[in-house]
Amino acid sequence: MKGEIIEDYPHNAPFPSCLILGYVEDKPYHVVVSFDETLEIAYIITAYEPSLDKFEPDFKTRRR
Repeated sequence: MKGEIIEDYPHNAPFPSCLILGYVEDKPYHVVVSFDETLEIAYIITAYEPSLDKFEPDFKTRRR
């Protein structure tokens, strides 16, 4: 799996985090990841299938 950072949350605590869009077997998934730069450890906060109710068909853009 490879992904694209679609939202960046540099001020999240205790570590900066981001929202990544990736595809597995042509299905979109969002993964929120936080990264401790001191220890070089990534933490998966949550992962889910994005909904068209909340995201545009590109799964990158939030609906308003």
